Amino acid sequence: MAPPSSLYIGLMSGTSLDGVDAVLASFSDGAHQFIGAAFQSFPPDLRAHLMTLQASSDNEIHLESLTATFLAQVYADAVRAALETTGVTASAIRAIGVHGQTIRHRPDCGYTRQTNNPAMLAELTGIDVIADFRSRDIAAGGQGAPLVPAFHQAAFGHAQQTRVIANIGGIGNISVLRPGPDGAVIGFDTGPGSMLLDTWIAEHSGRPYDEGGAWAASGKVHDGLLAAMLNEAFLSLPPPKSTGRDLFNREWLAVQLQSFPGLPAADVQATLTALTATSMAQAIARYAPEASTVYACGGGAFNSHLLQCLQLRLRQLGHAAQVLTTAAFGMAPDHVEGLAFAWLAHRHVERQPGNIPAVTGARGLRILGAHYPR
Repeated sequence: MAPPSSLYIGLMSGTSLDGVDAVLASFSDGAHQFIGAAFQSFPPDLRAHLMTLQASSDNEIHLESLTATFLAQVYADAVRAALETTGVTASAIRAIGVHGQTIRHRPDCGYTRQTNNPAMLAELTGIDVIADFRSRDIAAGGQGAPLVPAFHQAAFGHAQQTRVIANIGGIGNISVLRPGPDGAVIGFDTGPGSMLLDTWIAEHSGRPYDEGGAWAASGKVHDGLLAAMLNEAFLSLPPPKSTGRDLFNREWLAVQLQSFPGLPAADVQATLTALTATSMAQAIARYAPEASTVYACGGGAFNSHLLQCLQLRLRQLGHAAQVLTTAAFGMAPDHVEGLAFAWLAHRHVERQPGNIPAVTGARGLRILGAHYPR
């Protein structure tokens, strides 16, 4: 077992709002070792509160405060599950890195908001907590997102190859890892990931997600709707850029559908899948034309139909990259982001920067996060 000072837990709950991944890993001598992981589902009430907080509402300060404490309790359960799974004691963990749940992301206005109660999490677990990773980058003029490209470079970068890591969570984003120092890395949000897919299938069948993309595969892509959605201004913006539910939400989809009434629900799901695949493929073709392989991670990496669509759209754009998942590196796709926030906590403790200015647009390298002692 690694020395206690090298053990960290990363917690990540993304825009899909399904639950939290807890990943336990060790970091030493510039290398990482995955030790174990656990997943804790969000109770329906918590998910409902988080959905309410995505938009302005009455008494939202009170609601957010209560929700943050509720969320910290679920985070603590995930930490305990990860410790039980691995047989590691809480006293052996140097720190927990926790992202929190994004409810507003407005770098254009100089702020981002991740609901969280890290003080409560430290109290419940008896472990140091590192949180609020995005604010320092935004204070330095950056987008505060995406933050995972720095970890992607450390974990997946190659001395001779350009690689693309395609994270398909609620929002899609890519990291382009070129040979060389961190300055060669770019990364940005490409548009919707699984968020609209999950919203649409939940609305029409009550299921939380489209398993394997089977429902989308049963429908037909509507070219007119796809073209209208691809006309969204964000998709053509140059990086650095980041987005979230502030833009790509159910109301946005309703506006898109107004010009195409009466479409079969399965056809809308098929078209939303094509939107995710096409917007990501266009970004890869434009910013990583030399990449030979795209490695998918995040929950969307388990949507085999979506990955097939991504492969097809790349081929249609004349890009020869093969689409795989991070399982090719021995890293489960749903563990990558949790591991990234364990790494960011490690970087904070070691007083090392965690951002890449070329990715976020910040004025320089910054140590990210705020420390809540046990």
